[in-house]
Amino acid sequence: MAQALILFLKNQFVERDGEETQFFAGAWGIFGHGCVAGVGQALQQNPDFRYYLCRNEQGAVHIATGFAKASNRLRTFACVSSIGPGATNMVTGAATATINRLPVLLLPGDIFSRRNVAPVLQQLESESTQDISVNDCFRPVSKFWDRINRPEQLVFSIMDAMRVLTSPVHTGAVTLALPQDVQAEAWDYPSELFEKRVWHIPRTPPEPEMLERAVQWIRAAERPIIVAGGGVLYSAATEALARFIETTGIPVGETQAGKGSLPCNDAHNLGAIGVTGTPGANIMAREADLVIGIGTRYSDFTTASKTAFQNPKLKFININVAEFDAFKHSALPLVADARRALEKLAEVISAYRVSAEYTKTVNQQREFWHEESSRIFSTRHGPPVSQGEVIGAVLQTARPEDVVVCAAGSLPGDLHKLWQARRPGGYHMEYGYSCMGYEIAGGLGVKMADPSREVYVMVGDGSFLMMSSEIVTAIQEGYKLNIIVLDNHGYSSIGGLSHSLGSSGFGTDYRRRNAQTGQLDGGPLPVDFTAIARAMGADTARANTYAELQAALDAGKHIPCTNVIVIETDKEARVPGYESWWDVPVAETSEMQSVRKVREAYEKALLKERVFVSGEN
Repeated sequence: MAQALILFLKNQFVERDGEETQFFAGAWGIFGHGCVAGVGQALQQNPDFRYYLCRNEQGAVHIATGFAKASNRLRTFACVSSIGPGATNMVTGAATATINRLPVLLLPGDIFSRRNVAPVLQQLESESTQDISVNDCFRPVSKFWDRINRPEQLVFSIMDAMRVLTSPVHTGAVTLALPQDVQAEAWDYPSELFEKRVWHIPRTPPEPEMLERAVQWIRAAERPIIVAGGGVLYSAATEALARFIETTGIPVGETQAGKGSLPCNDAHNLGAIGVTGTPGANIMAREADLVIGIGTRYSDFTTASKTAFQNPKLKFININVAEFDAFKHSALPLVADARRALEKLAEVISAYRVSAEYTKTVNQQREFWHEESSRIFSTRHGPPVSQGEVIGAVLQTARPEDVVVCAAGSLPGDLHKLWQARRPGGYHMEYGYSCMGYEIAGGLGVKMADPSREVYVMVGDGSFLMMSSEIVTAIQEGYKLNIIVLDNHGYSSIGGLSHSLGSSGFGTDYRRRNAQTGQLDGGPLPVDFTAIARAMGADTARANTYAELQAALDAGKHIPCTNVIVIETDKEARVPGYESWWDVPVAETSEMQSVRKVREAYEKALLKERVFVSGEN
């Protein structure tokens, strides 16, 4: 069965716009007794379906996810594990992929289907059923889940798996739990199963009636704004978007997933929108009478917890290939491929352009943000330097075609505002799940998707300590990553949030246990990040000043292998938020005066949250 599975995966292709791509680039994993004699043996006898050894199964899924995202969902990897902890290590990665709508195939080993030798090593037993294992944990975080209890079941299950993986609407993590005995069983599979199979990726057009209504709404709008989400990039709709806004003059705010939908220097690009947005995008979103969402799922960071849009006459038009997202906010739904919908809109909309006064406001907001971001980049703080300075130094070093990768902490918010994406795919942020530990593994997947682009992984000390082991894997495979570790001695993001909620940063600093107080408020922990990276085989440098950081980044251009630069940053020197708010509930009752004070402000802010239930909004 395992041999049949690998033979099948080798021959799966996708086609979009007449271009064929082999869907699977190989398999990642760590072998154990639950897969070594099954899938492991099958991979050994199929060297043209390359096996990659990772250091953590969660890291393997992050690599596959980063690869799939950088490939606009047209390619991915399979991820193999043994039973037990090897399998459950992949659960976090599965959630990350599914929440971000990115295809990965997970093949965890499973307990014996024939059950006679149970309980086997690492088996989770249940008193109420024998039809359960730890792999059932994958059910809620998978878009498709199945357990192959007989070898012939593979024929039917793998077709459904491919249907979901290649679907622009339903894609995410797909899990096939493989009992270790069934992996090794034989069956007379039909030869047709192993023939080349091409899965067509459709470009669904918008319904004509809904398209006409959308045109009417746009023509009636005085202050429209576009929210560009990840679907713009996955659909390769960036050029179509540029043509549409050039015609209409409608400004654009970009989500975390959608950043790079337009070049940063496009006259209509207001930059980041939402909780981590720029002032211009957020002010104009607040005043907008029409929001055109393209390929966005409207997370609470995009909508500022439903406070971003305050115009009482506001309407929504949502362009999305997924009906589920197109109907959000009681919008006029254009259930369609983003590129096809934008092309159709451009064909039928005529004689519409926003007013000269509105365009002037857009230009003023863009100019203000240029001055503000320049101020942040040029302000010399410390040492320790500020996080904004580090972002500016990396931005100055990176070429237009290069990629910055990040995922969690305070860095995503600052990068969303400050990074200047000049080409599609130049900004790679995993912020659907904001998974600490994604950065380095995901960065390796990005590099593998396009080795010609330099990849700059920006990671906080907290995420680095959670998962830095895939540095070894990058060196094993000969892929160069430029990793910048920001050492701020703790969890800067959650620490700042804690302070803002009146909790004084409790439990967020990296400090020793204080015997006198019993709390983690003793001396700082002496973690040597350069020593850790050097021990894994990376080239390393320590920078203490802005000038030393610049020198290290310049030197990194000429280093052929993965290199790690560590710089201490001042976590109190923060990039401010602009014209936005995020709903994080504050204790309704507390003995702490600081918390009670924040609760008062919180209750006032809640009044701005809107519920969009009317068809006309």
